[in-house]
Amino acid sequence: MLHGLPPILPADPQRLWQGLDGYTVRPGLVDLHGDGFERHLAPRRGVMKDLGDGLAALDAELAANGITTAVLAQFWSWEGGIRSPDFARRLLLALDAARADLATDMRVQLRVEISLVSDFDEIASLVAQHAIPMVVFNDHLPRAALNAGKRPPRLTGQALKSGRSPEAHLALLHRLNAVDHTAELARFAASLASDGVVLGSHDDSSAQTRAQYRALGAHVSEFPETEDAVQAARAGGDVIVLGAPNVVRGGSHDKGISAQAQIAAGRCDVLVSDYHYPALRQAALHVQATDTDAWHLVSRNPARVLGLTDRGTLQAGQRSDLVVLDRAGRPAGTMVAGQWSYLSGPLISRLAQQTAP
Repeated sequence: MLHGLPPILPADPQRLWQGLDGYTVRPGLVDLHGDGFERHLAPRRGVMKDLGDGLAALDAELAANGITTAVLAQFWSWEGGIRSPDFARRLLLALDAARADLATDMRVQLRVEISLVSDFDEIASLVAQHAIPMVVFNDHLPRAALNAGKRPPRLTGQALKSGRSPEAHLALLHRLNAVDHTAELARFAASLASDGVVLGSHDDSSAQTRAQYRALGAHVSEFPETEDAVQAARAGGDVIVLGAPNVVRGGSHDKGISAQAQIAAGRCDVLVSDYHYPALRQAALHVQATDTDAWHLVSRNPARVLGLTDRGTLQAGQRSDLVVLDRAGRPAGTMVAGQWSYLSGPLISRLAQQTAP
């Protein structure tokens, strides 16, 4: 954190930095799902020996993008590499060790592959041990190809990433595809929910899929893929999470639904950075041009999903989590719990003038 200048926190937050012409103060961004951290922690195989260094670099990027609370969406998957259980364990230990030195409030969301039923008990133990607030269910098995007896796409690349031969990897996929996960997944979800863990699902492909996960207590629908799925989520009172890059690009990168269209239809509760941290702020500013409440999609709403009632708005009694935007809408300063995590040169000069005797 930056300690060279004292925080300027008048009792009335609306008068925060009064006189800083051209700057705008907004609540700090709360990112409910981001996996851009992967390039900091695993840029190339074996290059990042100490994940603490990667977390420090990540901290700087988050702060420079106005993100004050970041949920790192970490896989627990059969896919190997950075998505493997081994890497998830490393990340959890590294984050616990580094947290006291990080400015940004970083938390972890585990994205659990539903076919890994033999890992459910260990995952539940890690969730409790590391105070993981959110678990999201994934099913990335290429079931259609496996059931048809076809070779799944990208098999060789996935096998190499996981350290397996293509033949061994294909055999593993067939074994997992044969697993009846229904009863164990229901038990696992009920156990997590009883401990207050927020549950969600990823890439719902249909209304039926959304209903199945809702029945498990997974009331957060991340990146629903079809109109049927997103409409079912809204009708069921679920939280709908869409990607900020989708808004910035003007559409999905894989021909999915348009986030902008869903926001206009009232079918989006939270925007997340997904794979690109700058997109969170960019999308909020884009939507805000036609919807004055758009900032809630990236601050208050995601905070509430996690049960964090102490942040997400600029009101008396809240944590001093905020971002100062310049005329171009770029972060000039970011503050977390009353301490600066990022300051640009021009804002440093302005603050120095205001605090000079």
